[in-house]
Amino acid sequence: MEQVFSYIISLGASVMMPILFTIIGLCIGMKFGKSLKSGLYVGVGFVGLGIVTALLTNNFGSPLSEISRLYDLQLGVFDMGWPAAAAVAYNTAVGALIIPICLGVNFLLLVTGCTRTVNIDLWNYWHFAFIGAVAYFVMDQSLAWGYFAAIVCYIITLVMADLTADRFQGYYDDMDGISIPQPFCQSFTAFAIAINWLLDKIPGFSKLDIDAEGLKKKFGVLGEPIVLGVIVGALIGAVAQLDIKKVLFLGVTMGAVMELIPRITKLFIDGLKPIAEKTQEVVKRKFNGKKVYIGMSPALVIGHPTTLVASLILIPLTLLLAVVLPGNEFLPLASLAGMFYIFVMILPYTKGNVVKTLIIGLVAVGIGLWFVTDMAPAFTQAAQTVYAQTNDPAAKIPEGFEAGALDFASSLFGWLIYKCVAYLKYIGAAVLTLITVALVVWNRLRIAASEKNSQ
Repeated sequence: MEQVFSYIISLGASVMMPILFTIIGLCIGMKFGKSLKSGLYVGVGFVGLGIVTALLTNNFGSPLSEISRLYDLQLGVFDMGWPAAAAVAYNTAVGALIIPICLGVNFLLLVTGCTRTVNIDLWNYWHFAFIGAVAYFVMDQSLAWGYFAAIVCYIITLVMADLTADRFQGYYDDMDGISIPQPFCQSFTAFAIAINWLLDKIPGFSKLDIDAEGLKKKFGVLGEPIVLGVIVGALIGAVAQLDIKKVLFLGVTMGAVMELIPRITKLFIDGLKPIAEKTQEVVKRKFNGKKVYIGMSPALVIGHPTTLVASLILIPLTLLLAVVLPGNEFLPLASLAGMFYIFVMILPYTKGNVVKTLIIGLVAVGIGLWFVTDMAPAFTQAAQTVYAQTNDPAAKIPEGFEAGALDFASSLFGWLIYKCVAYLKYIGAAVLTLITVALVVWNRLRIAASEKNSQ
């Protein structure tokens, strides 16, 4: 079983998702050709996203490392990026069976009316496997603790996906019937709600209500994401003291990333829409009109203009913050390519306000840097063990460093579960169980009330 699921995961999202969506399409009554086309659109979307991400990591890794060397930034936690976290997640006993176990939990909660989300974002199940793997290693390689941590994270994420589905669908276009059951994105929801509420209490702050379109009107061509990308990319090159040719190249490269991401995310939407519409038809017929959400990857919406603008501005601010933040030992480099995912669940609460979105993102990332630093010893232990057993280069830590990554080690969910398991042990497990059960019961009552009112 472990070998079977390890092989499936090794196919990667670009291969696994077309197969998955083709099968789902056939199961819900779509014709083979239409199912295959939908699956291939999603697969091609992942290929495109991988190419764009590689543009960032391959071209900006060296300049950012040069900045670290030039300005003697002595930060001892090395940014392994999400590939290392995923490698740690799936190359353990916990990760090997995480998909069938979580799908079983999802089915149980669905049939008992405790969730409306069917999480088919199988690739991102590595987030649950990651926190499970960390708990597995810090608790002397205990499978029970590993699966406990992973399942708690999974259930909390499903509830959060249900709670935020209406706002998500109301803000983003063409997302009817979709929810986001990805714990990294959902962990920023609490920051969005709390900080957005506080900002609304500041007199006169409402006058700073500028969205991406307003930014274009206010600053003209300088407000366009592609132009902002060129400016930020060139500034990074200039700070790294590169020659003018490389500075210009970095500028155009960052501009290309800002322009290509929205075009690529349209592929996800084109692939998903027929599946989502057909699923809703089947659900209404089979579940007597009950509402069910399709849990999908946040990659669907990372091309939103406000996300692009906020991510672009946050990249240099995060580098500066990492240097000046007391107690932080992590310098984000490889992880910066995933900055877009921070804002997926923030925008529905800020309604696209660039200023609010940026403030929330900066606070969340700042706290996330502390989370990464605090979890670094556990991440390092897990990565070293996985590398010794598999020789997977993604899990190899440079000599003299500890391991870190923004995704998923900076997550509020991941950090809280890690602290409860590693430091509070059975008391922490009891607290996590009570919180999880309370959320499930509350969600069940909320769903039942909603269904009663809709009759």
